[in-house]
Amino acid sequence: MARPEYTEAGGRRIKVPHPDKEMYPGEGITAADVLDHYRAVAPVMLPHLAGRPLTLLRHPDGIGAEGFFQRHAMDYFPEWVPTVVLPKRDGTPAASVVCDDEATLVYLAAHSAIEFHIRPSTVEAIDFPDRLVVDIDPPGGAGDGAPVAALRDVARRVRDLLADLGFTPFLQTTGGRGFHVVAPLDRGEDFRFVRDLAGDLTAHLARADPDLLTVQHRIDKREGRIFLDVNRNGRAQTFAAPYTLRARPGAGVAVPLDWSELGRAVPGGHTIRTIRRRLARKADPWADMDAHAAPAGPARERLDELIGPRRAARSAARRRRLAR
Repeated sequence: MARPEYTEAGGRRIKVPHPDKEMYPGEGITAADVLDHYRAVAPVMLPHLAGRPLTLLRHPDGIGAEGFFQRHAMDYFPEWVPTVVLPKRDGTPAASVVCDDEATLVYLAAHSAIEFHIRPSTVEAIDFPDRLVVDIDPPGGAGDGAPVAALRDVARRVRDLLADLGFTPFLQTTGGRGFHVVAPLDRGEDFRFVRDLAGDLTAHLARADPDLLTVQHRIDKREGRIFLDVNRNGRAQTFAAPYTLRARPGAGVAVPLDWSELGRAVPGGHTIRTIRRRLARKADPWADMDAHAAPAGPARERLDELIGPRRAARSAARRRRLAR
């Protein structure tokens, strides 16, 4: 039986183009199922989206066909979809979508948005991040399957170092291949400061275990090691929003976890078919994240003490060169 082509959300009547279109080939997951997922997770997902410019990964013909990332609002979006005007890299202004309500979330999902990615800052302080993100990524290339036990161990190492620096780390499965470890910040420093801090703390971890870990950006240089990725810590960069679907076979979901769950966790362990059971029994582990916001400045001082005066001096000199 065909699904209706309209739905209601937040007092809005929203058209759903082709609700019976299969979005995950061979898995029986339709556009209407994607829409139902976002309606179900809206109460826990929206607080993490609110006030943050979005990047959407859209697949109008399902994940078996080519998709595209969308950073800016389309002209045909209804006027009630919230937007914020921000400069592009070339300085020209452009409107980005901000999803603060269920109607906007459902509208975007109804128009082929599979993945939702958020910036580590909000529109009220766009140049001052309130999240520091470390993406723990398995090696790239053929035969890249890092044992999940190794990924868990690395997540704990990142957690422990962040805690030593004065942060309260939070954990998320990416719904794909790895884990995110995220520390809430008090917005006291700008992106360059936070990006340098993230880069230096992951480099410190990689130096301690160079056979397992790397901060090398190029896949062909990683040599089978786990990549500690801090590229999410940039003004126009994003990371997978909590509870977003992933455009991968299996329809994995990015899910915040308690640290006590890590011993059993796998990066793609929660899917569109299981997430509602989890939400029925488990509150959002990231619900009080902002209450743990910490300053990055003292963390910088602690890290410099940890890495030693010579490395700290080299790092400071590099930051000064970049700031010129």
